[in-house]
Amino acid sequence: MKIFTTSVGDVYPLYVAKVERKGRRAAELDEVIRWLTGFTDAELAQHLADGTTFEDFFAAATLNPDAKLITGVVCGVRVEDVEDPLMQKIRYLDKLVDELARGKAMETILRS
Repeated sequence: MKIFTTSVGDVYPLYVAKVERKGRRAAELDEVIRWLTGFTDAELAQHLADGTTFEDFFAAATLNPDAKLITGVVCGVRVEDVEDPLMQKIRYLDKLVDELARGKAMETILRS
């Protein structure tokens, strides 16, 4: 799939724009991404700067064990029903970005 070879750094500004339009901050977006992937601030920044593909980004990530608690619909597809493991991780990220943009509390988004 084309999204697998897309650079996370190319999509990141779109995520930032989406959450900022709804009154959230890029720092909150970064917190959500770090929670999902286990990356540090420096590691996340490096992946964005290096043009890491979604495939390599999630291959390098240590997915949060609570990611399986992310449920719901993104683009008409239930994230918990996505069969391809990489596509499911991408949909997890999309769902978290949607929740942030919709104004959900960080505690809810981070499944704590």
